[in-house]
Amino acid sequence: MELIRSKMTDLAAIFQNYTKLGNQNINLIGRVRTNRKGKKVSFMVVNDGTIFQDLQVVYKDELSNYENITKARPASIVEISGTLVLTPNKPQPFEIQATQMEILDQAIEEYPLQNKEHTPEFLRELAHLRVRTKTFNAIYRVRSAASFAFHRFFNEQGFVYVQTPILTSNDAEGAGETFVVTTRNDDKYDQDFFGKKAVLTVSGQLHAEAYAQAFRKVYTFGPTFRAEESYTAKHAAEFWMIEPEVAFADLQDNIDLIEAMLKSVTKEVWDVCHTELNFLAQHFDIDLASRLQSLTTKNFALLPYRDAIERLKEAIADGHHFDDENIFFGMDLATEHERFICEVLYNAPTFIVDYPKTIKSFYMKENPDLETVAGVDLLVPGIGELVGGSEREGDYDKLVQRCLEQGIDPKGLDWYLGLRRFGYYKSAGFGLGFERYLMYLTGVTNIRDVLLYPRTPKNLLF
Repeated sequence: MELIRSKMTDLAAIFQNYTKLGNQNINLIGRVRTNRKGKKVSFMVVNDGTIFQDLQVVYKDELSNYENITKARPASIVEISGTLVLTPNKPQPFEIQATQMEILDQAIEEYPLQNKEHTPEFLRELAHLRVRTKTFNAIYRVRSAASFAFHRFFNEQGFVYVQTPILTSNDAEGAGETFVVTTRNDDKYDQDFFGKKAVLTVSGQLHAEAYAQAFRKVYTFGPTFRAEESYTAKHAAEFWMIEPEVAFADLQDNIDLIEAMLKSVTKEVWDVCHTELNFLAQHFDIDLASRLQSLTTKNFALLPYRDAIERLKEAIADGHHFDDENIFFGMDLATEHERFICEVLYNAPTFIVDYPKTIKSFYMKENPDLETVAGVDLLVPGIGELVGGSEREGDYDKLVQRCLEQGIDPKGLDWYLGLRRFGYYKSAGFGLGFERYLMYLTGVTNIRDVLLYPRTPKNLLF
């Protein structure tokens, strides 16, 4: 039996218009979530992937193939024709009472995602299937909406979207934790494909700076790679970065842009995905809604790094315990320190500015005190550092000197350094780890669960 597929509709359209579709015939194809058999009346829950909400289908033994339909297993694909009936007194506002049904593809009995709880660790081994669960379906819908919201924000602000190289010859951060790309089995890079050492990008910032000098406002949104052997819940070898760059801008302009961007994007995602976010709140963070609302309405705090160090020392003196209590000027703040500042001291997203130059990248503008740079990190409750940025050093000689201080060969960055000689007046930008933001947005505590196919040390599945 084959139903009429020319009039197929999707579940999203049905949910959007169900009040107008009462008692009308509906045709759709969906995947079985559950199938509960009764003697004369059975209930099937299906979803076609176009919307987060599921659809209940009621079917009776009046169907000629009733017994066969009762055997449809989870993940099987079914075609349904039936009447949409409004059900205002039930949890779902409508259901389909089937008049015809057909199993288009029967899933095997050993389908690994049965109707029971599965641990995140188990589901990470099934990254190609876990998106079919309600939890991961919600997470990746939020990921899609957030991605679109970032593009919309920058587009409406007049930014030009640039696609910076994935293959490059420089390490923008100067950390040396890069993946080498080669066609050889040795380190003779002069005989390799490019005739020199090539790596996967750790940041598109340096390339974006060049384009900001032409367009004034640009942004990148693409994959980046770090060969950092870290097994924490916040690190991955492959992740996505959003990196705006604005010419003629200083540190305060940067701070204003960060705050405006996060408030705009978070509000849009909440408006578009409130159903999914409410579902995730029940599973990961019951305070998620209030936390996101706070981000969109509260003014962000600002604290110089020197003052942050003093406040941490005062907290210890007052009896607060940190795992690392060796607090001194020049230290890199740990997550516990960052979270104390934004969760306890201010209870709000907090900008930390003017970091010691010894712990920051070579391209950050040196402040008049010669000890600190015009850098900024945004700390948010529940996560710690979310955004890192700076005003860029505009003095050619200082920039060369900073390279030398950090063991970076200036010759390899000749093109970048030379921008300062071809008409250069200020530039500022920042980097936002997209997955880190998604963790904040969804309440998920492990970065492996907001990546579609996570790449971490000793893990290259799929």
